[in-house]
Amino acid sequence: MTCEISGLDLWQWRQEAQTSAIAAAILPSEVDWLLQELAGLDRLSLRLESFKHQPRITLKIPFSELKQRWRQRVEQRVPIQYLAGATPWRNFTLTVSPAVLIPRPETEQLIDFAVAAIVANPDLQTGAWADLGTGSGAIAIGLAEALPYAIVHAVDQSREALAIAQQNAQKLGFGDRIQFHQGNWLEPLEFLKGNLSGLVSNPPYIPSQMVRELQPEVTNHEPHLALDGGSDGLDCIRHLVTTAPEYLRFGGVWIVEMMAGQADAVTQLLKDHGSYGKIQIYRDLAGVERFATAIVTHQHGIILDKPISITDG
Repeated sequence: MTCEISGLDLWQWRQEAQTSAIAAAILPSEVDWLLQELAGLDRLSLRLESFKHQPRITLKIPFSELKQRWRQRVEQRVPIQYLAGATPWRNFTLTVSPAVLIPRPETEQLIDFAVAAIVANPDLQTGAWADLGTGSGAIAIGLAEALPYAIVHAVDQSREALAIAQQNAQKLGFGDRIQFHQGNWLEPLEFLKGNLSGLVSNPPYIPSQMVRELQPEVTNHEPHLALDGGSDGLDCIRHLVTTAPEYLRFGGVWIVEMMAGQADAVTQLLKDHGSYGKIQIYRDLAGVERFATAIVTHQHGIILDKPISITDG
């Protein structure tokens, strides 16, 4: 259901909403985020406030619903991404809902590590790649764009999340390049054992107790299934370290995001398993040790003679 409103009335509401944002310690720019998505206004007209001279502006929802959504932002701390129904990620705009974790900007770097892996070993640019815990489908879509000769397999436990991911893939033109599977981590991909070129994941890695202590936007609204990594935050990463060598081909790449402070533990897990070489830790743009990469060099008693380097970053 759409609704029309005068530019002047919408401008007056924007002024009120920005005032309430400041009072609630919310960025006033979030009001414009909502207006871009739900009123179709561009950044320039918002910055110049030229939209207030438009006699009619079409809203995607009734004006009363727009006002209600903003009250949810201020009073209930619902993330603006959920209220807008969309968030930018890399060069995409992704549909999001409370069924999926909101994709973070730092996670975009996982795609860069996948690209670096195929530069180091061009054989990895074909075949199958897996995005485990796909959520909104952000990583799977990023991989499909960056690796045009690969088939991406996106896995999630949540049917609701998979529905959002499939919607995003179709909308962005990658529906034929990504296969979706419901299940636990690698279990739905048993048919690919020993054949995956790469495994990429942003798994739950926050310690259980800490999940309850995060800002209310996260604790009260984002799916805990995508956040809670067990008592020390490493349960899911341990599982991926243990199971991945059965699924990755020789020279296949393991790329995982983690939490600040977990780098030493993740490095040790990879070393202790005995199947990985060229283990590397990389920092995000804020300088936090955020990513671990490794190459499968040992499987079922066979050792790959020359471990392949992703990059010496």
